[in-house]
Amino acid sequence: MTMAFSAFETAAVLIVLSAGFAWINLRWFKLPGTVALTMMGAVASLIILAIDFLTPTSDLAGTVSRFLEGVDFHEALMDGMLSFLLFAGAMHVDIDDLRKGRWQILVLSTIGVVASTLLVGVGFWGLSAAVGLAVPLIWCLVFGALISPTDPVAVMGVLKTARVPPTLQATIAGESLFNDGVGVVIFSILLATAVSGEPFSLIHAGEMFVVEALGGVVLGLAVGWIGYRAMKAIDDYAVETLITLAVVMGGYALASAIHVSGPVAMAVAGLLIGNRGVAQAMSKRTQDYLLGFWALIDEILNAVLFLLIGLEALVVIDRFGLIGLGILTIPLVLAARAVSVGVPLSMWRDFLPFKTAFALFTWGGLRGGISIALALSLPGGPIKDVLVAATYVVVLFSVLVQGGTIKSLISRVAGPPEDEGVPHG
Repeated sequence: MTMAFSAFETAAVLIVLSAGFAWINLRWFKLPGTVALTMMGAVASLIILAIDFLTPTSDLAGTVSRFLEGVDFHEALMDGMLSFLLFAGAMHVDIDDLRKGRWQILVLSTIGVVASTLLVGVGFWGLSAAVGLAVPLIWCLVFGALISPTDPVAVMGVLKTARVPPTLQATIAGESLFNDGVGVVIFSILLATAVSGEPFSLIHAGEMFVVEALGGVVLGLAVGWIGYRAMKAIDDYAVETLITLAVVMGGYALASAIHVSGPVAMAVAGLLIGNRGVAQAMSKRTQDYLLGFWALIDEILNAVLFLLIGLEALVVIDRFGLIGLGILTIPLVLAARAVSVGVPLSMWRDFLPFKTAFALFTWGGLRGGISIALALSLPGGPIKDVLVAATYVVVLFSVLVQGGTIKSLISRVAGPPEDEGVPHG
């Protein structure tokens, strides 16, 4: 019997599982949220497989797999959740510190992402051929684009309590924020080429990149400014929160309609409202409610995405060849990250402490919800299975190993936390 889930039922299942696992973690384990949800999702997948193995008449794994495959991730994640995640992340970045590292951020989030995409893509092409899968080069480049964006959520919370200069903090946050948007643009260009089967045109791709990225910046400034002016004219936290929702949802829908980058637009709009809007257009009461609301949205959406990372074990657990390719991909992705950030950082030794910056940019370049969202949005087929499996393994390593050790790394390269034991506002 095949069960069809409505959009509401799908959301209900994911939220119930996320809430239940989060409660179990806080009640007994007290692990970092992203690590806990990923681990519990993976453990739940293994338990489901064990139940099917012990009960031959059971098809629980098949039911859950069909549930995962039946979710329209392209619509739910690419056309919805990314906009909220990027807007929420941008709201908490200090634009004054961001300006100090603007050239570094620009280079790292554009040239760095392109370099990482090429390095990972070509390397993955060679690895896939070596294990007998022979993924076409264009699809390998698609994988390079989706795995290159980094997730600043996990590392930024630790950076705030370590002896890391504010400019370096803002540079890391800004690079992660904008490489998300740039990575999505590159991913969209490469995916369109891969799906169409037409030869890749560097000139055409460059034109699309400029139109989408710069168009996203202009749209983000426009909708952000409109939201800022509307909030400045009133003082009501409920209406002002509703205005920010209108900026995100309306702005993202408009971006899709006029074919510019919605993620870039949301990052720019979030920066504008999170800085100028908070400072000049909101009362203290509105600031508390609005920032708390967006922090909660960010936590909920990340919880669902990291839960999905764990549940995807059902899709890849029985494909040992794919898992092996994913394991081989881990050092490739880390090496590509090291080269794509290490070369530019070596030219700015007077601006950023190279040893600290290199360590944090490389090991702190955590992959997370963005990469999973992009991988799960790919059109179905054998190539998607390969790319999702590789993404799953890389992100799982990133979340559990890099995320679990980044705090100790920061203590070693940047010094112990300041005012340890004293609450920070």
